[in-house]
Amino acid sequence: MHTILKSASKEVKIGIDRPFVMIGEKLNPTGHKKLAAALQENNLDYVRQLALRQVAWGADVLDVNVGVPGLDEVGIVAQVVELVQSVVDVPLCLDSANPAVLAAGLKAVKGKALVNSVNGEEKSLATILPLAKEFGAAVIGLTMDDNGIPKTPEERLAVAEKIINRAAQMGIPVEDLIIDPLVLTVGSDSKAGLVTLQTIELLRKEFGVNVNLGASNVSFGLPDRPSINQAFLSLAIQMGATCSITDPIKLGATVKSTDLLLGKDENSMRYLKYFRQVEKLRAEEAEAAVK
Repeated sequence: MHTILKSASKEVKIGIDRPFVMIGEKLNPTGHKKLAAALQENNLDYVRQLALRQVAWGADVLDVNVGVPGLDEVGIVAQVVELVQSVVDVPLCLDSANPAVLAAGLKAVKGKALVNSVNGEEKSLATILPLAKEFGAAVIGLTMDDNGIPKTPEERLAVAEKIINRAAQMGIPVEDLIIDPLVLTVGSDSKAGLVTLQTIELLRKEFGVNVNLGASNVSFGLPDRPSINQAFLSLAIQMGATCSITDPIKLGATVKSTDLLLGKDENSMRYLKYFRQVEKLRAEEAEAAVK
């Protein structure tokens, strides 16, 4: 099963038989004070820099979120979408829980976007899925509902089934759904990572859907977070995850290495190309920092 996303000039195909897809997470002001300030000041040059850097480091898709308290998100989202599309050629993932923001952003998208996200809550199903249908977008489905985040893999699978069935009733094909099994920190629950991995396995077995992760959540509150994130992402890819909203600069090497080890990189060509590109980028950034 393939989920296809498109920009004006590029197609990205997500699937278990394809290389893992990285959705760049840095165009999100949550916890990113500099970006939040830039959006409030309408300083879109910083947005441009972030978009270019993520793609240079290997992002296949860019997540776009303009959620800053007090900001006119509906007014600025189209402006940000148009700017990003003018400097990079990758598809976009529009990230908001506000249907009006999503609608404004989707109107500005050239190609086929990914919506982040719908969940199993009735309000979300009733407002987000119709938007995905109207604009022909793919959509991420979070395995949580009106009762919160289920504790077991089986319960999360049931929420996924609810989202899939409701989408089907609206005429949204299952290949346009990417299910997110949700990642909680192992710092507060040592079984949290295992539950997510088991949910991925069930999703692949029962529905064959593509699976997205917010992988870095697993290490929240713990020391040496990169090591935990790298290990978890490799395990998740092996289990059947096919894409992740993540930092390509920190986790790109993990993704390319895991693809290589899973036989998704003939003659190591993608890994070698990535390695050469990263060496060049590091040298360029080091030189710029000196100046």
